[in-house]
Amino acid sequence: MTSSAYDPANIFGKILRGEIPCHRVYEDAHTLAFMDVMPQADGHTLVVPKRPSRGLLDADPAVFAPLFATVQRVAAAAKAAFAADGVAVYQYNEAAAGQTVFHLHVHVLPRHEGAAPRRHAGGMADPAVLAAHAERIRAALDA
Repeated sequence: MTSSAYDPANIFGKILRGEIPCHRVYEDAHTLAFMDVMPQADGHTLVVPKRPSRGLLDADPAVFAPLFATVQRVAAAAKAAFAADGVAVYQYNEAAAGQTVFHLHVHVLPRHEGAAPRRHAGGMADPAVLAAHAERIRAALDA
């Protein structure tokens, strides 16, 4: 368990409450998937549970089945949508491990052989590009 409490003012909490817009890819009763605004690869998607938890270490175990079902579904769609050779799935816990937003989330990155991921803090992507990428993944989800 982590010693820090969940802070509902985190950006993903605000996205879940509709206080901040996002480029939605998929949503169900338990999860939301949306485009990362600082993508490390085209199609970089984040999947979050709707139930508040700071990270893997304090989450109710009941969160994991629906979360990873959505991760799997989004990963397959992102791989298809971007004709990727593979998909990287990352999940960080606490600042020392690289977590910067303290709401449990999973990164899904379509990966192409020989192409290194971009820096995550490399700047915000063009919203029109993110919208187009979200549409490509949604289309692959519906295929």
